[in-house]
Amino acid sequence: MLDRVLGMQVFARVAALGGFSAAARVLGMSQTMATKHVAALEERLGVKLFHRTTRRVTLTEAGRRYLEFCERILVEMDEAEQAAAADRVEPRGLLRLAVPVSFGVREIAPLLADFTRLHPQVSVELGLNDRVVDLVEEGWDLAVRIGLLRDSSLVARRLAPCRIILCATPAYLRAHGTPRTIADLAGHDCLGYTLPTPATADRWVFGETADIVVPVTTRLRANNGDALLAAALAGQGLIYQPTFILGDDIRAGRLVPLALDHPVRSKLAVHALMPPGRNPPAKVRAFVDFLALRFWPEAPWDRGLGFF
Repeated sequence: MLDRVLGMQVFARVAALGGFSAAARVLGMSQTMATKHVAALEERLGVKLFHRTTRRVTLTEAGRRYLEFCERILVEMDEAEQAAAADRVEPRGLLRLAVPVSFGVREIAPLLADFTRLHPQVSVELGLNDRVVDLVEEGWDLAVRIGLLRDSSLVARRLAPCRIILCATPAYLRAHGTPRTIADLAGHDCLGYTLPTPATADRWVFGETADIVVPVTTRLRANNGDALLAAALAGQGLIYQPTFILGDDIRAGRLVPLALDHPVRSKLAVHALMPPGRNPPAKVRAFVDFLALRFWPEAPWDRGLGFF
């Protein structure tokens, strides 16, 4: 079956140039193929589009009416293609961005004003949610995820390391002592993060290869790192969270980092995830590049933390 759009293009060109041979030359096809395209249109429509003689080709009345619609459709198709191509080249339109709550509030939201100043044709919808969103099903352009990535068809780009650290307030350590080994954790109150991660609320992971799982006692659990931070600052126990949550309080001396006989796991990262496809829109590429520049060569939340 011959392509209907190509047939319309051939028909419009024959009408404009007054002949099949001239139209075929312009379109880069044989005269026979050009004739077949128009014949297929006429058969589909059930009308003659041209009067043909050995010397000239002219439009029938039906052909003139059809040409008006064809020209309008072909112009709109060209405009649609140009608009789609522009989205690949120039950042514009609504960027729907899904980010974990604490990381989004602390590290992403403060950057959005700079990004939209750089790209004034882009507007941003920031979705703050700690659950794993379905980018394709829910229509997100981009997600930022922290930790280990699940097997997925999504396109991932590593933006920065994500370091986990164990901390407590000076007052808590004076009252309960400072743990020196992972075995010492059994004698301490711990603050548990309840979302599904390798270090679940009651089982904290240590070792460079995350092969040491330590059961801990949690007197408070929460599904948000900032809620656990508030509890830690109130002296309720040890906190085991990323440095983007703990860094400011470590630098200010409100929290003390703890080094045990086994290191916390250190191979987690912050990733940008995009729906599958080889050509993401320019707005997505621009934002990922923007974040990569802001987070490189050192993640801003790790600056001044000299124990790394």
